[in-house]
Amino acid sequence: MARGAVARGETAAAQHACSITTEPALNAIPKPAQALAAPGAGGTLAARLAEKYPARITGSLLLPGQDGRYAPLPGDLPEPLVRALHARGIDRLYSHQAQAWAETQAGRHVVVATPTASGKSLCYTLPVVASALEARGKALYLFPTKALAQDQVAELLELNAAGGLGLRAATFDGDTPGDARQAIRLSGDIVVSNPDMLHQGILPHHTKWAQFFENLRYVVIDEIHTYRGVFGSHVANVIRRLKRVCAFYGVSPQFILCSATIGNAGAHGRALIEAAQADIAVIDDSGAPRGDKHVLLWNPPMVNVDLGIRASARSQSNRIARLAIRAGLKTLVFCQSRLMVEVLTKYLKEVFDHDPRKPRRIRGYRGGYLPTERREVEREMRAGRIDGIVSTSALELGVDIGSLDVVVLNGYPGSISATWQRFGRAGRRQQPSVGVLVAGSDALDQYVVRHPEFFADANPEHARIEADQPLILLDHIRCAAFELPFHDGDGFGPVDPAAWLQVLAESGVLHREGARWEWIADSYPAQAVNLRSVADGNFVVVDRTDGRQVIVAEVDYSAAALTLYEGAIHMIQSEPFQVEKLDWEGRKAFVTRTRVDYYTDAIDYTKLKVLDDAEQAAAGQGSAHLGEVHVVRRVSGYKKIRFHTHENIGYGPVNLPDQELHTSAVWWQLPQATLEEAFAMRHEALDGFLGAAYALHLVAQVAVMAESRDLLKSVGSGDGAWFATADNRGRGQLRSGDGTPDMAVELLGRFTPTIYLYDNYPGGVGLSSPLFERHAALLAQARALVAGCDCGAGCPACVGPILAADETASLAPRALALRVLDLLAEAP
Repeated sequence: MARGAVARGETAAAQHACSITTEPALNAIPKPAQALAAPGAGGTLAARLAEKYPARITGSLLLPGQDGRYAPLPGDLPEPLVRALHARGIDRLYSHQAQAWAETQAGRHVVVATPTASGKSLCYTLPVVASALEARGKALYLFPTKALAQDQVAELLELNAAGGLGLRAATFDGDTPGDARQAIRLSGDIVVSNPDMLHQGILPHHTKWAQFFENLRYVVIDEIHTYRGVFGSHVANVIRRLKRVCAFYGVSPQFILCSATIGNAGAHGRALIEAAQADIAVIDDSGAPRGDKHVLLWNPPMVNVDLGIRASARSQSNRIARLAIRAGLKTLVFCQSRLMVEVLTKYLKEVFDHDPRKPRRIRGYRGGYLPTERREVEREMRAGRIDGIVSTSALELGVDIGSLDVVVLNGYPGSISATWQRFGRAGRRQQPSVGVLVAGSDALDQYVVRHPEFFADANPEHARIEADQPLILLDHIRCAAFELPFHDGDGFGPVDPAAWLQVLAESGVLHREGARWEWIADSYPAQAVNLRSVADGNFVVVDRTDGRQVIVAEVDYSAAALTLYEGAIHMIQSEPFQVEKLDWEGRKAFVTRTRVDYYTDAIDYTKLKVLDDAEQAAAGQGSAHLGEVHVVRRVSGYKKIRFHTHENIGYGPVNLPDQELHTSAVWWQLPQATLEEAFAMRHEALDGFLGAAYALHLVAQVAVMAESRDLLKSVGSGDGAWFATADNRGRGQLRSGDGTPDMAVELLGRFTPTIYLYDNYPGGVGLSSPLFERHAALLAQARALVAGCDCGAGCPACVGPILAADETASLAPRALALRVLDLLAEAP
């Protein structure tokens, strides 16, 4: 990666950083920060943290604030809109807003990629409202979440009321009452929805929307950086279907796309709507003012130097948040899981909400809360009545939550883009702000905080989609055929659908009549296609305390197996409920309120089986491979973990269906003869492979700028007969294909342990192929990482946590991992 290669906008840290200091030299914040000593200023907190905990801060950056660049309101804005803007206190535009207006009036599609809180919404509000006032033009807004849609409608209604514009804006999603839907279809000027509703609720019923489509002038798609991987590939096909329906009604709407700063905002926008480069303008230079932003990289202190064990990120995030809230600073803590949101919310409530007579100062926010509760939390945040918020990524997107001073990340989010997007939530009113990244114990977190120059110089990630992936493409051609007949010669985007139509005809859902392909099945195809490629149906959580039957939460399918097993402690706003019964088929979990001093954490494992070994290449004394694999994930049990001490106080069994996935992977193997010569015992080879996989997974994420949830690792045999996990000492443990531990070595037969790195999406998301192309470089980087670590036996920064020494082993896990990497990389 080239040093100093950065993108525009707030994400490009190095462009604005006035200082980067590295461990252990950082013992002061840069001088501009020291000057920010005004009461309540974020800079004061940054300076105090640096003074009090110098050894824990491995790097600091100061992104100086900038003055705004302005332009007058365009002279061709409709007069009622100008009056409405003046009534809202807007008498000029930021430069990028004025540029967006000019580009839309010139008839081009637009991609706006500027930082959080830079006023992106006005970039599309002006052309949309102007079109509605002057030509009764309609607009469709698409947001990835209901919260964003509600937030946007509230803003539109405020502008509408301020100017008496008479516009009709409304949300159309799964929560819209049935009696309101017809009114929205017939008279809505601005319909705010989401891709899922467009896919299942609007396009299949487009004849009911005929008046809307005949006058559709703009399609606004916000937060396009979230449309990547399988989800983005589906959405690109939904847009193909939208454009096809629009053409049927004789219109060709303009698209206005907005994104957080990513490495390829323009290219990604063009890929989503399949527009020619000359037809789409990319606006990525923000003219919005901003205050100074102080960023600290925080590594928890060592508690066991020999084993490389550090204090938990949770304890440090809790400490920083308490300091910030006590200093009168509005604080948001981001967590990586819903469970951690509940745990940290509980800890902060114990300090700040112990008096039930006073208003609550701390709130949790995550998916799974009922819509009424989420809306209440959003209102309180916007009104400034909450001092501390603990959230998952649900608040990463652009919901207006008022003025924040401090953002604490409890663990690295997995990408540079997400990190800066979350930091951008503070300082929304141009005041100085602080962002603290608290590293967890896993290797990627440790890599980021121990290499602050990487964090400062890294380009934001690229969003990738594969719109023409065969399974996804077939699904949407099926949906498109239901919506409108195909004719010979019709295209579907750039794809010739003839072969796909023939497949559908042979399956009995299409009939060819001359040059026309007609839908003849009784089925409704969109209902069977989930845009996120997971099984349909959220789980509802039913509280049966004291004989009640009240729905208190909902959990999406992908998280249900990890959080709603029988015996689980399911927490809602830090209140514990115990799962008494799980009806998997009925998608219901029955819980009762309880009083316990522990929470539960699922134990799960993954096994892989090679389906197609498509490409091979030499890798030292072994080989590297690229192909298709079958992945099975099983939750086998759970741990009970005591609050505050976090000691393990028990286990429980879980019996749930497996979750299966067919995807692409890259993998490495060594011949059995080589292993027998290099290792005295098979379990030492296994330890080496587990450590090598850990290091390879880390450098692979950095190499392709992948988010941690997109690229996963596993160690096992190629035929799925067995796989390996680390035991509580960090040592390899064999398991048979059904998860049975301690499988006898003599039953293993052919012993060829394999390191897998696989795309965590059905069909893959395009990560495995570039990893295979640079497999030699990855091996060299992994070896350098392990060899250069200053630990002894191994640690979370190189080969994974090693909790205790094994007196029976002749070599430590770190040395064993180096031996595997040497054999694969042909180390000098």
